[in-house]
Amino acid sequence: MSDRQDNSAGGGSAARDDGPRRLDRWLWGVRIFKTRAAAAEACRAGDVAINDVAAKPAREVRIDETIRVRQGLVTRTLVVRGAPRSRVGAALVAGYCEETTPAEEWEKAKVQRVQQVMARPPGAGRPTKRDRRRLEELWGD
Repeated sequence: MSDRQDNSAGGGSAARDDGPRRLDRWLWGVRIFKTRAAAAEACRAGDVAINDVAAKPAREVRIDETIRVRQGLVTRTLVVRGAPRSRVGAALVAGYCEETTPAEEWEKAKVQRVQQVMARPPGAGRPTKRDRRRLEELWGD
């Protein structure tokens, strides 16, 4: 009980607790997944690996471990820098993990988005206003 009181003395809503944390909870806490259930499902599906070994949701995460998360076409690479007690704000995520995803991975995702917008069935006619806005967003016009 006194251990719990000592941990809460950090103050603030983004209290740091650098002890081991469940993988699904860590992924949810640093905003990789919107829900803890989605994080657990990704672990069960084999989309999450710690130090290149497939990991279950209950696997404990420790500082300086490398986590790879496959999200669509992109495989994100993260280095654990801390363990938040609960979900943290987007501005505070950098204090808990370091993003080391290669630029090529982000480029793959961008190419996929462009292909989805550009793919028009033959005879579909002119782009709609919505399609045109998506194209302009991609090209930065």
